[in-house]
Amino acid sequence: MSAARPVPTGEGTRPVTALIDCPPSDSPARPWSADPYTDALRTGRGPLFLRRTDGWLLPLEVERWCAAADAADREVLRRCEGAVLDVGCGPGRLVAALAAQGRPVLGIDVSEAAVAHTVRLGGQALRRSVFEAVPGEGRWDTALLIDGNVGIGGDPHALLRRLSQLIAPGGLLVAETAPVDVDERVRVRVADGRGASGTSFPWARLGTPALLRHAGWAGWRTEGQWTADGRSFLTLRNRSDRRTGNTAEPPNSAAVTSSQRDRNPSPESVVADL
Repeated sequence: MSAARPVPTGEGTRPVTALIDCPPSDSPARPWSADPYTDALRTGRGPLFLRRTDGWLLPLEVERWCAAADAADREVLRRCEGAVLDVGCGPGRLVAALAAQGRPVLGIDVSEAAVAHTVRLGGQALRRSVFEAVPGEGRWDTALLIDGNVGIGGDPHALLRRLSQLIAPGGLLVAETAPVDVDERVRVRVADGRGASGTSFPWARLGTPALLRHAGWAGWRTEGQWTADGRSFLTLRNRSDRRTGNTAEPPNSAAVTSSQRDRNPSPESVVADL
């Protein structure tokens, strides 16, 4: 078990402590955690798909995920504020790019292979579902949902509600949406198109109009939207407060004291509110 390492902090950002390769909580077999996804990350190439129960295939851009951040990615990173949580970080290109800029950033992903790949690139990552306890809850300035990760859990409203708990009030969500007007909830498997497939799990596909609808219902404020290289993005502001069920500590809370930050935390201890 590796020791905890602090996420680097810059001027004006709040310190957050994270673990590397922390064992996840006990759970059934996780999606994205077995072949063929693991094999695709190991080789850095596909083919790889999300396969619906009716046989329809959605191509996954493994080669782009495993490459360095491109121009569209860099525009996403330019819009990030303060400490960044990359939800479903995959092989870690965005985490690594932010870390290289000296930005405080943590990736979370349910895939052990994705977390390991992110760490090899020089980023910090934790094997964890967004619906499990996450370091720094309520104090992240920005969260990312890129590469289709608005689909996580198959329930957009539940995902947006969870993110409102993780991001500080007034914090930013940067999300990538499907380039078509779609709003669907399905069950899928990761498949390689040659017969191998992983565990079935719920997923959602949302275009920009659909995500804006769900965000409005969930209490988020729309801030902007744009397209780049055929990809669609939008930014949302967290309007959550204690009255809407967000129980996270405020940004300057004493929940993490200077003495707690200065000590060498054990692998079992991250931040005080976990």
